[in-house]
Amino acid sequence: MAKRQERNVADFIVPLEMNGLQGRMLRLPSSKNKKKEILFVYGHHSSLERWWGVVQDLNKYGAVTMPDLPGFGGMESLYKIGEKPNIDTLADYLAAFIKLRYKRKRVTIVGLSFGFVVVTRMLQRYPDLVGRVDTLISVVGFSHYQDFTFSRTRMMFYKLAAKTVSFRLPAIFFRNVLLHPLVLRIAYARTHNAKDKFKDVDDADFKKVMDFEVQLWHANDVRTHMFTTSEFLKLDNCQKRIDLPLHHVTVQADRYFDNHTVEQHMRVIFGDFTEYRSRMDGHAPSVVADMKSAAPLIPAKLRTLLNKS
Repeated sequence: MAKRQERNVADFIVPLEMNGLQGRMLRLPSSKNKKKEILFVYGHHSSLERWWGVVQDLNKYGAVTMPDLPGFGGMESLYKIGEKPNIDTLADYLAAFIKLRYKRKRVTIVGLSFGFVVVTRMLQRYPDLVGRVDTLISVVGFSHYQDFTFSRTRMMFYKLAAKTVSFRLPAIFFRNVLLHPLVLRIAYARTHNAKDKFKDVDDADFKKVMDFEVQLWHANDVRTHMFTTSEFLKLDNCQKRIDLPLHHVTVQADRYFDNHTVEQHMRVIFGDFTEYRSRMDGHAPSVVADMKSAAPLIPAKLRTLLNKS
């Protein structure tokens, strides 16, 4: 049997220009003649390449589209057109993308972590799009600032730091000094949130993972990263109902969220709620995960749903 040719992520990336901003979009056509259209909305600290393994896995169930959002993955930020990158403006951008890309087609939406926050706000602001969603999936998503497991002291520190660095001059300092590749290579793996990412990385793979982390920190606009962090640390998406059933993927060892609290808030928002337990060890796959190592993120029962719907 001939060995299946490995696909290259660059072959599926095209330019994306919308609302006066330039970025990129990944489009994987259906490999099995399935009609399902899947929109994958990534979260913080991301790029199209970062989620290549997960997207290839989802491609088993239909065509997959993954766009950059303004300020993420190398796309120009909303600051360029005089807007702040709050959750509302990102939701507006995503709604415009769906209307432009899918016209009147129905679509399965998969929102990952912060990406699901934007998806939720979009559906709340654009109820006309609710009927176009055939399946709504949250992968380690959240809806409220109380979903975080941070201590009060850590939460206050993150809020203050994120707010400060969201201003232009502190952001310039942060990017050019603290995000200098040399500084990142020396210090990043020792920081509180990064320790979990590197705990199972052996010496042979350390450089590969660190190189990719450096790329991610420089591909994402610092002010957008910090402003959106400040936004979701005071988030409350529970103010408006969405008449859709939600399929929510959790990981048991999530270092950010309390799964029970997440469920309580999501039940306030959505018409129905079904939880699926992932076999993934942490909040997300490695930044260099291929399709095989990313596969545990999607639970078997959710795969059955994707095959049927």
